[in-house]
Amino acid sequence: MSERKKLLTLGVVAVVLAAVVAIVLIGRGGDDGDGGSAKLVTKDTKLPKPEPGSVVSKGEPATVVMKTTEGEFTIQLDTENWPVTANSFAYLTEKGFYDGLGFHRIVPDFVIQGGDPTGTGSGGPGYKVVETPPKDTTYPIGTVAMAKSGAEAPGTSGSQFFVVTGNGASSLTPDYSIAGKVTEGMDVVSAIGKLGGADEQPTKQVVIEKATLEKG
Repeated sequence: MSERKKLLTLGVVAVVLAAVVAIVLIGRGGDDGDGGSAKLVTKDTKLPKPEPGSVVSKGEPATVVMKTTEGEFTIQLDTENWPVTANSFAYLTEKGFYDGLGFHRIVPDFVIQGGDPTGTGSGGPGYKVVETPPKDTTYPIGTVAMAKSGAEAPGTSGSQFFVVTGNGASSLTPDYSIAGKVTEGMDVVSAIGKLGGADEQPTKQVVIEKATLEKG
């Protein structure tokens, strides 16, 4: 397993040595900065698993606008090629699940990662969906993909997602389902991507103030 693949696992043990923290992409963001005007929240929300096509159908145009404490960016959901994953992402957005959550892991020239409701790096929405990636799947800059544990099947996802910010993601294997891609505000994503420290923890708290689903 490559170092970058290790970075995208959710299976963090209860006691993590400081030396190990740096190689786990999904971990706890321990910054206590003010994060702008929004307050970082944690949630114990458990949602029922959405039915396929329940929010957005296959091929239906849909975007998610994420307003963060660092600015806005827009995600065009890939409902055509990844209908299950896109529908789940739309469902979580429609339910307000992402509102108030932070980017708990920021790895410069690699990804920014958020969507953990507990702030521990191991939280989720109470369900999983699976959409197996084709073997030729790649993750270019701007891709919004879903995180999973190393023990889970390829394409498994809950609520945690990452946005690719650099060429470091070129080494990722096709194990992660894709929700869509950033079509507006990539400069905001890039700015957030520079807020990661050497330990891959955020140096400044970045909060998703509001995620809004727009269809059609």
